[in-house]
Amino acid sequence: MRYSIASLVANALTGNRNWKPVWREPEPKPAYDVVIVGGGGHGLATAHYLAKEHGITNVAVIDKSYLGSGNVGRNTTIVRSNYLLPENEPFYEWSMKLWEGLEQDLNYNTMVSQRGVLNVFHSDGQRDAFVRRGNAMLLHGADAQLLDREQVRTLVPFIDFDNARFPVRGGLLQPRGGTVRHDAVIWGYARSADTLGVDIIQNCAATGFRIENGRILGVETERGFIGAKTVALSVAGSSGRVAQMAGLRLPVESHALQAFVTEGIKPLLDTVITFGAGHFYCSQSDKGGLVFGGDIEGYNSYAQRGNLPAVEDVAEGGMALMPAIGRLRILRSWAGLLDMSMDGSPIMDHTPVEGLYFNGGWCYGGFKATPAAGWCFAHLIATGQPHPHATAYRFDRFGTGRVIDEKGVGAQPNLH
Repeated sequence: MRYSIASLVANALTGNRNWKPVWREPEPKPAYDVVIVGGGGHGLATAHYLAKEHGITNVAVIDKSYLGSGNVGRNTTIVRSNYLLPENEPFYEWSMKLWEGLEQDLNYNTMVSQRGVLNVFHSDGQRDAFVRRGNAMLLHGADAQLLDREQVRTLVPFIDFDNARFPVRGGLLQPRGGTVRHDAVIWGYARSADTLGVDIIQNCAATGFRIENGRILGVETERGFIGAKTVALSVAGSSGRVAQMAGLRLPVESHALQAFVTEGIKPLLDTVITFGAGHFYCSQSDKGGLVFGGDIEGYNSYAQRGNLPAVEDVAEGGMALMPAIGRLRILRSWAGLLDMSMDGSPIMDHTPVEGLYFNGGWCYGGFKATPAAGWCFAHLIATGQPHPHATAYRFDRFGTGRVIDEKGVGAQPNLH
């Protein structure tokens, strides 16, 4: 069923009895051309673009739980393309372009809100770094505006401009950045992929891989063996464990990242704002709650929950930037699992096993990369060659020294 004003009116007049399920619940077939392990945003986007752009529809997406139970439903919904390095900026700018046309592409309201992303800075050195970042963005076709102190004040007059330790000197604004409703993204991609013929199989955990003579033959699952010519791994924070079942050791660590939402308040923040003197980022949801997050937990974990020291650290950052929020109550917190790569940038490549492909190591950038990751991973699977926007995301960069150190902190995953 295609959504439109006509279908809305027709169903309203018939008591809403004729709406169809958004996607099917098929039984797995004995074999597929492609099996995608991981039914999150990247996995479903890959299936969508495989079918739509490359005509490959004999595809199954399997997930160990229900759709949206992983990182795609556990983030702070921010999308942006304000990256510095030439290996990253074109990729994320392509993702922004796909976000801008996503609702028309999927025929689904994903609630893309280009409210702007503002990164404030607090020193001359930070200003110079943001000038360099803004110029890099402009050179790659993205939008960027350097704002002085008074221009920032017109956007967010309630922040603490005269904080003795962290005075606000200005900011770098990307007007096209913003937020997207994370649940709607997963539902939209699932609906579209299903409509194009992809089988989405929930509650079907991968338990192993069948490999002979260096080639993948299929996936062992809780619901039996599923044969495949190609298997694609896109499992976010579980990448290390799943790849280990194929005999692979990945250059990633898994960490939990918490997010928080406060009680609803009247409209306060109509943009996304980040604190330059600490890792704090915040936006206001349509329900009125402030949604924010900060740094990853300081230890490796596969648990979708965080710890109190991170709560304290994020709250301190929020109070340093916006003291006005001090009396708000945090309603709930949640955590997603991040693949933290050795250089803080993603990996999208063939593996040493023929027919087995990997997409992971997204660190903090996974949600905002969803459309481009799906597009580029589908291109890699369909053609065997990396997409031009993702040629740097190869495994071999760690062996050759061509690392993509976006933050410049070296080979320490916990610092990215």
